[in-house]
Amino acid sequence: MDRPYAIGIDVGGTNTVVGIVDKRGQIIRSGSIKTARHAEVGDYLDELTDLLKLIMDDASIGKDQIKGIGVGAPNGNYFSGSIEFAPNLRWKGVIPFAKLLEERIGIPVALTNDANAAAIGEMTYGAARGMKDFIVITLGTGVGSGIVVNGQLVYGHDGFAGELGHVIMRRNNGRLCGCGRTGCLEAYSSATGVARTAREYLELKPETQTQLRSIPTEDITSKDVFDAAMSGDKMAQDIFKFTGEILGEAFADFVSFSSPEAIILFGGLAKAGDLIMKPIHESMERNLLAIFKNKVKLLFSELKESDAAVLGASALGWEVK
Repeated sequence: MDRPYAIGIDVGGTNTVVGIVDKRGQIIRSGSIKTARHAEVGDYLDELTDLLKLIMDDASIGKDQIKGIGVGAPNGNYFSGSIEFAPNLRWKGVIPFAKLLEERIGIPVALTNDANAAAIGEMTYGAARGMKDFIVITLGTGVGSGIVVNGQLVYGHDGFAGELGHVIMRRNNGRLCGCGRTGCLEAYSSATGVARTAREYLELKPETQTQLRSIPTEDITSKDVFDAAMSGDKMAQDIFKFTGEILGEAFADFVSFSSPEAIILFGGLAKAGDLIMKPIHESMERNLLAIFKNKVKLLFSELKESDAAVLGASALGWEVK
């Protein structure tokens, strides 16, 4: 029987969003639950299963019409189907998430990390349609990445390949990263990193006039920096320039690894548009090997942000064996 639908599940630290998706990438039904509500993963999975059954019933879609369920989750391991030591989830250790959900719902489940799900979504529905070699960089609270080579996601031998947010960009006196190391790209180029740069600039340049000084230092967010930059604030614009330059340096190194056709930016910081894209492009081209110059496209995601995580996860659902 033809199975014209897949289900995508995006497991976030705060919310879990689910959607039934058709082959054109249209979300037929969707819903959400609070991830953090349950201290026990079994209780969470029971509520998630009830939600899946509810939206399937609402859409008059039976199990035999679902090809598979794809899940994007922090520290999701595609090979094992497990969420492993995710720092922003309440359930600790190794959780055999795909197996547990499949036992409850009776539909095949595949799982990967959230950035890999975004890469699958771009390849299936978004800016990477028709591409075989590209990298998706997710610029959110952290910096994630999904690497596709010759049409296949790069997972490595253990399922955790592609942690490009944790390449070391500053070997000496680097910032402490949430991973425990110092100098990681994520510590500079995530939304959190932008806010940290703002606090540093305010301290190091006390004579510079900026509207950021009207905000309590510890409360500054990347959106505050974006709003100030868009209104013409020079310091805020310099913060985005600094952020883009570091990303460009990193991208030049990533290109040397896999020679991608494109690097695709997704996530909150990508909304900054040319504020961040222009310094990224200039810095990347300046640091590229000559053989790669002017060959790599820098693109923004074509997926609607509110739907992208679910679409990316659902694309994995089509591949479930």
